[in-house]
Amino acid sequence: MHTKITTRQELASRLDERRRQGHRIVFTNGCFDLMHIGHTRYLQAARDLGEALVVGVNSDESVRALNKGTDRPIVPDTQRAEVLAALACVDYVVIFSEPDPGALIATLQPDILVKGGDWPVDRIVGRETVEARGGRVQTIPLVPGVSTTTLVQRIRSTTA
Repeated sequence: MHTKITTRQELASRLDERRRQGHRIVFTNGCFDLMHIGHTRYLQAARDLGEALVVGVNSDESVRALNKGTDRPIVPDTQRAEVLAALACVDYVVIFSEPDPGALIATLQPDILVKGGDWPVDRIVGRETVEARGGRVQTIPLVPGVSTTTLVQRIRSTTA
């Protein structure tokens, strides 16, 4: 499982080999703090679009920079990466510390870029990079009523 968690440089090399084998590389990213059914359905749908799914995970610092709250993330980045790596649909996991995944996407050059349906395609970071290579951007519908923020609020309301 830990071989799935890698650096961007090592991952770029692994993906080059996968491309030589004719594999389509799918990339998505997120915080993935408190995994839930919405995450697993989303990741499986993303994996179904190609032969290799790469998940970029926001570092703890970048989660805090996204204004998710002073007490977020709840789960440290290395643990979030390990949970993702345990999923059969996930081929590779890489933690990134930038505010957005643009530089990571430029390095990895995925064939398909995936985000949740709450993102308008024209606002998806990395879209231009992927489309410039002939790749595509795809959104996947969210599971209604399921989110980490909702879970955190429910937990807090039952412990208050």
